[in-house]
Amino acid sequence: MTTRLFHCVLLSAAVIAVAPVANAGPLVGAASVVDGDTIEIHGTRIRFNGIDAPESAQLCLDAVGKKYRCGQKASLALADFLEAHRPTSCIEVDRDQFRRMVAVCTAAGIDIGEWMVRKGFAVDWPKYSAGFYSKAETEARTAKRGLWAGSFDRPWEWRKQMSVQ
Repeated sequence: MTTRLFHCVLLSAAVIAVAPVANAGPLVGAASVVDGDTIEIHGTRIRFNGIDAPESAQLCLDAVGKKYRCGQKASLALADFLEAHRPTSCIEVDRDQFRRMVAVCTAAGIDIGEWMVRKGFAVDWPKYSAGFYSKAETEARTAKRGLWAGSFDRPWEWRKQMSVQ
């Protein structure tokens, strides 16, 4: 087989291998909230790419040092946002260790992950975001919005603490 023919065959195989992903398009629909960084559309669980929200059992401290369920607050804020901005559209970028779709999702043209971080209901997760939401996090921290009004453990640190107990 000639080198040129070999490259054509190789290129054709590559195009066929990625074609289903490229043609899949966004998943669009009415989203239901699982937690502050996970939704479900048409039975598909979707984890927002690059952010992390407190877990439902996680407690944080508000501005006066009183404990509150910050994960629950994040979930409720997300539900209110999605209710007001329908439909939700998600573009898959990866799969996580639980085989959930990891995606960038928008509603009414707004990046939902960025909105959650900017409002202080979630944080930028540099391990997965490459700092994409760091500006939104800095804005939330400076304005003392949401989690930043008091004190909290980063969700991934909280989960790690819970796994050793």
